[in-house]
Amino acid sequence: MDRSSGRGGSAGRKWAVELCDATPSSSVRDVPDPLGYSRSSLELEESTPGKAKKEIDASFKQAKAWETAQAPFKNLFMIGFMMWMAGNTVHLFSIGITFSALWQPISALQSVNKTFEPFKDARTDTLLPKLLFIAFNFVGLGLGLWKLNSLGLLPTHASDWVSTLPPPPSVEFSGGGVPLF
Repeated sequence: MDRSSGRGGSAGRKWAVELCDATPSSSVRDVPDPLGYSRSSLELEESTPGKAKKEIDASFKQAKAWETAQAPFKNLFMIGFMMWMAGNTVHLFSIGITFSALWQPISALQSVNKTFEPFKDARTDTLLPKLLFIAFNFVGLGLGLWKLNSLGLLPTHASDWVSTLPPPPSVEFSGGGVPLF
């Protein structure tokens, strides 16, 4: 039997590929491309000038830095909704949500430089994204403090600090069907 007839020769099948090469000086370029693969796209990518490639990389890093800076804003609505659903009564769920709303911005503010470390480059300016990230975290911290105040857990009066002072007068009073006074 002829070797070319069974292994991709003129009488053989079109899809058969000869993978064994008897010549000792064969190169990778001599091996035919697999079906569906094109080397031209890889060669075009390699031929892209280094400066243009670095520019694309710098713009990608800048876009990712801005995306990271806006991440706390996406959290604000979720945390706000959770705090609204928890209500204004002091119980385990509302306290847990409130302290979670306080802890997330505090821990994010402590690790600002670590968060933006992957984007730091000579071509990438991370100052404005960092400032936006800090601003959104301060808004989240303010939201948590507002919730603590609405729960009555913040010491806002002098009587909260000194036990000999009388507490402030009640603004509202609610009672049942029987008058207490």
